[in-house]
Amino acid sequence: MGKRKSQGAVLTLLASVLLLAACGGNSESGGDGQSGTDTGKGTDSGGAKTLGMMWWGPDARHEATKKALEIYTQQHSNVKFKPEFMAWDAYWQKLPTLAASKSIPDVLQMDAAYIQEYVTRGQLEDLSDIDLNGIVDPNVVENSKIGGKLYGIPLSQNAQGIAFNKEELAQYGIPLPKQNWTYDEFFQWARDARAKLPEGKYPIGDSTTWDGFNFYQTSMGKSPVMADGGKTFNLDKDLFMKFYNTYEDFRKAKIVPPAEKAAAFLENDPKADPMASGVVMTRGATTGSVSALEQLMPGKVGVVNMPIGPSGGGWAQSTIFLSVSANSKNKDEAKKFVRWFVSDKDAGEALGLTRGIPINPDIYKALEPSMQPQDKLGKEIYDLSVEKALPFYSAAAGYSEWVDTYKKEMDAVTFGQQSIEDAYAKIDKMGKELAAKAGGK
Repeated sequence: MGKRKSQGAVLTLLASVLLLAACGGNSESGGDGQSGTDTGKGTDSGGAKTLGMMWWGPDARHEATKKALEIYTQQHSNVKFKPEFMAWDAYWQKLPTLAASKSIPDVLQMDAAYIQEYVTRGQLEDLSDIDLNGIVDPNVVENSKIGGKLYGIPLSQNAQGIAFNKEELAQYGIPLPKQNWTYDEFFQWARDARAKLPEGKYPIGDSTTWDGFNFYQTSMGKSPVMADGGKTFNLDKDLFMKFYNTYEDFRKAKIVPPAEKAAAFLENDPKADPMASGVVMTRGATTGSVSALEQLMPGKVGVVNMPIGPSGGGWAQSTIFLSVSANSKNKDEAKKFVRWFVSDKDAGEALGLTRGIPINPDIYKALEPSMQPQDKLGKEIYDLSVEKALPFYSAAAGYSEWVDTYKKEMDAVTFGQQSIEDAYAKIDKMGKELAAKAGGK
């Protein structure tokens, strides 16, 4: 289900996420040109400036963001923008190259799955001096800090949940998923649904990404796989074997699609999306990604929170941010802009829900009356998830190769090329080596 990548990170996750902004009027700004923390109606100062800004997302986000930049230039005539935007994969392929050459744009979109890594590299500016009172909940701000400092302004409330095809489930007499279902109930639901579905349709998808298992491990009261900035590594073998043996049984019983079919899935593609294509009845979705699925299959999408264990399950918090490059030559103006992005009324109207549920509650209230059904599904995921949600656990800095290795080894399991035990041994060995390196041992 994964997070962070709407494309396929376990649910995930996480992808995804929000737009923002709010209570200020058209003349409101975020800084005074000195500290970058103006409390209200600022005026333009200094000579002409060009801010580079980089973000990922779908076309709707690109167009909305460009409109917001135009509004900022209208309000601050001395500031223009050099925008760069691309899809998720291309973004994270390009950013390391820019970081290596110290040429990251002044303002960049940042994700919870990667922000720690770029903070560790010294690539992001401390934004703790930006005044977010009345704009972002203080608890959200505090939860977004790394080492007591704020390196990204949260843009949205996001959550990981599960989307389901409520129309087909009802058609085949399968009970719809209910809030706060346990993992045992989730697995039994999948077994029961298999008995009622025709050949070629599957109740759930397979699980091969680290965050999908991390949801399970933490829900059972265990620590996350990675902690302390990667210095602690704990891949619980008993839970690992139990979780993946369940999916091994599911492959044999045709409860999940065969590996060959799963490898061809492409989320949000009308013909290749596992759920929109009618092949799988459920898949992971976040507040920011579920609207795209609803547009592919209008009126058919229901949502529920992630399965839970004794400690809860899933997550519900901010996962997408605007950050400022530590190498920016326009840090004060950049800080002023990122505050504006989450506080200006016109910006909020222009951005809509292209980054999910606005972090500024006043903006959300202003947008709510005009929302379409697909827009409200994201808020529904958040509302269903928040009660039992655990923190969002991202991969630690230096673990990107481990994340790729995890999926590669588990994909090999699904194709019958190696045992679960062998996969565990390789993944665990690499993780412990990285933890030792991070701890300087």
